[in-house]
Amino acid sequence: MTEPIRFPTKIAVLLRNDLVGWQRLNVTAFLVSGIAHAEPELLGEEYRDADGTAYLSMFGQPVLVFAGDRATLTNAHSRALARGLRLAVFTSELFATGNDRDNRAAVQAVGREKLDLVGLALHAGRTVVDKVLKGATMHP
Repeated sequence: MTEPIRFPTKIAVLLRNDLVGWQRLNVTAFLVSGIAHAEPELLGEEYRDADGTAYLSMFGQPVLVFAGDRATLTNAHSRALARGLRLAVFTSELFATGNDRDNRAAVQAVGREKLDLVGLALHAGRTVVDKVLKGATMHP
């Protein structure tokens, strides 16, 4: 019997718990793209089916999705920055924009302490992620 793989790091997404379904999916997709860009070594090999058709590579480890209220996101954001971690963030204003330039402008228009966070993503050691996400629960 093979031992299960246990990764020394975690890829985690934290979503505000008042988002509707399409928003949760949209925010998660955008946030993990930031992790893939910042840390391409997390991507595994490309996939191939039995007929040899090639498919895009994906993360080589699971992405864990958590939920929390506004305070949980604010606290996680502060703890991550205090530890010097790089984050992907998604603010409520981004639901009203339609392109990358306007997304970046919307985030840049607001100071760090006043960001209306609806999601964030990070990659770090398992225990570090656990400490940053204290108070969050696994997404249902």
